[in-house]
Amino acid sequence: MPRINSPAELEEFRRSILSKRSDDRPCITLCSGSACHATGSEKVAAAVVAELENHGLTGQVDFRRTGCHGFCEQGPIVVIYPEGICYLKVKPEDICEIVSHTFKEKKLVERLLYVDPTNGEKSSYEHDIPFYKNQQRLILGLNRKIDPKSLEDFLAVGGYKALTKALFEMSPEEVIGEVKAAKLRGRGGAGFPSGMKWEFARKAPGDQKYVVVNCDEGDPGAYMDRSLMEGNPFTVLEGLMIGAYAIGATEGYIYVRQEYPLAVDNLSVAMKEAERRGLLGKNIMGSGFDFTVKVHRGAGAFICGEETSLLASLEGKPGEPKSRPPFPANKGLWGKPTNINNVETWANIPVIINEGAEFFSSVGTESSKGTKIFSLVGKVNNTGLVEVPMGIPLRDIIYKIGGGVPKGKKFKAVQTGGPSGGCIPEAYLDVKVDFDELMKMGAMMGSGGMIVMDEDTCLVDIARYFLEFLSDESCGKCVPCREGIRQMLKVMTDITQGKGKEGDIELLENMAMATQGAALCALGKTAPNPVLSTLKYFREEYEAHIKEKRCPALSCKELIAFHIDPEKCKGCGSCLRKCPANAIEGGKKTIHVIDQEKCTKCGTCIEACPAAFQAIDKLSGVPVPAPVPQEKRALA
Repeated sequence: MPRINSPAELEEFRRSILSKRSDDRPCITLCSGSACHATGSEKVAAAVVAELENHGLTGQVDFRRTGCHGFCEQGPIVVIYPEGICYLKVKPEDICEIVSHTFKEKKLVERLLYVDPTNGEKSSYEHDIPFYKNQQRLILGLNRKIDPKSLEDFLAVGGYKALTKALFEMSPEEVIGEVKAAKLRGRGGAGFPSGMKWEFARKAPGDQKYVVVNCDEGDPGAYMDRSLMEGNPFTVLEGLMIGAYAIGATEGYIYVRQEYPLAVDNLSVAMKEAERRGLLGKNIMGSGFDFTVKVHRGAGAFICGEETSLLASLEGKPGEPKSRPPFPANKGLWGKPTNINNVETWANIPVIINEGAEFFSSVGTESSKGTKIFSLVGKVNNTGLVEVPMGIPLRDIIYKIGGGVPKGKKFKAVQTGGPSGGCIPEAYLDVKVDFDELMKMGAMMGSGGMIVMDEDTCLVDIARYFLEFLSDESCGKCVPCREGIRQMLKVMTDITQGKGKEGDIELLENMAMATQGAALCALGKTAPNPVLSTLKYFREEYEAHIKEKRCPALSCKELIAFHIDPEKCKGCGSCLRKCPANAIEGGKKTIHVIDQEKCTKCGTCIEACPAAFQAIDKLSGVPVPAPVPQEKRALA
């Protein structure tokens, strides 16, 4: 495989690739990210290859396995170009019909189209699906168009144009100036201006400097960085090399959490392809710029998402944070100037260099530019990865893109920023999503987790859950974090178990403020956010738990009970047969009764009771009615 030794040779190679391709040529793309892989994309891929061969279309229809398309709950996803026909939840047995109908007969397979859960309308094309059409995909957009292991695919969509421009048309200072003018802020959580961070590292004295990619996202339900690394590793590498050139680094590291094997596989192939072509390594494209990169697999500790902990882990030390200053830009990896950004931040760099700072800064708000990728999960109809311009209202993300709350339930809150984020109530759904506005709400952008909660969610228990997670993940190095979170968790656990007492709310507030102010790193400083935000917006729920021993959401197990209404029970026996604890007594045509001592409060009985009867009540804060006497249980 010949080496590319100049920009001219790169463009010649790009032209040769494009000469063999046509925008009008039929192409089947199959999402092959981790989510679709888990739902059977491997078998679907095999079926596509077999059916194209069976129908004699192998040379006429291209087949491309791509990265994550974002609409993860609907996978595996097949999109057929050039039309953009989108089929969802595709199974191997569907492929024969897709090939025969769509390619042979030019018909749609109606049952595989998207159906809007709110109005029942079908969408035939990807760009018409509300989940997609209300996004602005500057970064994720290429995921659905390229094979992440194919350098040719990446070059065909403009790959390495930004690197060429930076190396041959711009000085390092001009590159940094462009990033500063774009006002890009780090997408890993803190939102620090990236150009300023680069400038610090550029000016720091030292003959050896490093650049690092943070792909260690550990927030529950968040997978933005994973999907970018799986679906378009070349873009991340290109952004990293531009940053290395600007800062004066010749070595880089990509820190990937152990649980991301597909990301590592695709990245490793991309690195080898780039090295073969001279786009990584010594004297890149004859520019005189040398750059090598290594992949390091982390052990999965949440604290290693914090940059000083990550660098310690890279050095083979325990992943624990360090006090700052000095900052990594001056004294980082092995004591050398180091710039560390997360995957999404690096992926934005080629866009800024190619399109210019003016274009990038035209998207977003005054203080938060560009787009942001969020992991939209929880009680929302359309879950998955969404990329939206900064400044979009929360309401638009949840209702226009997410399709609203399922099953007619009422929206209650949305938690942004991962386990250290805050919960925002319905009254503030029109707040604009950017770094500063979310901070004002007691929440934060974080890496991009967004969890939607409905009326059945107990916000007190949610705050307790996140404290439990953070208590487990705290490295324990500093007392305020280690003990502050642990003590808050004890109080929160007592409250959710009906053991709360007067003064607990004030105690929580005091401990939260103390932890926030004294903790060493961002984990401890932001850990109180779930408690403080839920106390601010849902204080009445805490009071109900403490004063009335009642969970308004009917969620906390220690504060609820299940009761069969004798007026509604028809003696069908559905609940009795399904109860895993054998806690239900009754016979045919007799009123059934729940033995409260045996009941584990799993809720299986409610699910088993026929909708026509709805005979089972969930109670909280009130005594359970006495069971119907044995002699009066017979039904007419």
